Amino acid sequence: MARAWHLKSRPTGMPTPDNFELKDLPATPLGDGQIRVRNLWLSVDPYMRGRMNDVKSYVPPFQLDQPMQGGAVGEVIESNNPGFAVGDKVMHMAGWRDEAVIGAESMPQKLPDLGVPLETWLGNLGLTGATAYFGLLKVAEAKAGDVVFVSAAAGAVGSAVVQIARNKGMTVIGSAGGADKCAWVKELGADACIDYKAGPVLPQLAKAAPDGIDVYFDNVGGEHLDAAFALAREWARFAICGMIDVYNDGKPQEMKYIIRTIPARIRMQGFIFTDYIQHMGEFQQEMGGWVAGGKMQSRETVHEGLEAMPDAFFGLFSGANTGKMLVRI
Repeated sequence: MARAWHLKSRPTGMPTPDNFELKDLPATPLGDGQIRVRNLWLSVDPYMRGRMNDVKSYVPPFQLDQPMQGGAVGEVIESNNPGFAVGDKVMHMAGWRDEAVIGAESMPQKLPDLGVPLETWLGNLGLTGATAYFGLLKVAEAKAGDVVFVSAAAGAVGSAVVQIARNKGMTVIGSAGGADKCAWVKELGADACIDYKAGPVLPQLAKAAPDGIDVYFDNVGGEHLDAAFALAREWARFAICGMIDVYNDGKPQEMKYIIRTIPARIRMQGFIFTDYIQHMGEFQQEMGGWVAGGKMQSRETVHEGLEAMPDAFFGLFSGANTGKMLVRI
């Protein structure tokens, strides 16, 4: 019997186990063009918190008492589609469950055999890597010689940004919570890493970038964003990917230095990776080469079993992950 996590109630503030319920799914015979996939890896991502609110956004909210969704990779175990054979590995968006029936309207991507671990397609070769690539290179238009500041640099997207910037000849300053995470960020190629748990961000960033920054890749908001405003050079570009600092409590953002947007002519742009979906071929070719050539490292924080999905999700907001947060089925 297949099972899926359902949103039982909409959270106020930080979600709790009471907001979720694991339920059996009814047996579903395959229709024309459908495939049945046994999920092997499930992605856990901060953006899922926004989908738990009943508000209009770039993706529809999760529906109460309905199976939740998210990135997943798995194996085809039954097919009524000539384009997919039993045994094919696929990536799709029917996560938060151990088995999925998927139709032509949301057909998954058949994964080529590149000799990489399957879970890489949920990290550097998937949505995570594409978000980092498009945000840095398309939104911020970062180029060789730029000084790039990346918040949450030990997270899934941030760690990819660090390495892409390094591979493109940029100076990279990361921010992470704790000495161990900062050591890993520097291992990835960052020239410096700020430990935000060790003290205020601004003086540490000023020391690491005495001449200022050209690009800020924001995953956090709050104090990090304000420090970037304070130290931005003229014509700096900010790619706003996420603001995990306020996803749960919605507290006001206190910006002392946002006035520098005017004299420094800072360009600040929010984005989602699908804005640049037409560039997926470019991304997959370049990222695939880096992965194959050992120029992209990844680290995963893995929870075991479908039952662990909510705990893995909660861990995103307490800094429990280094690199990509995943659940292995």
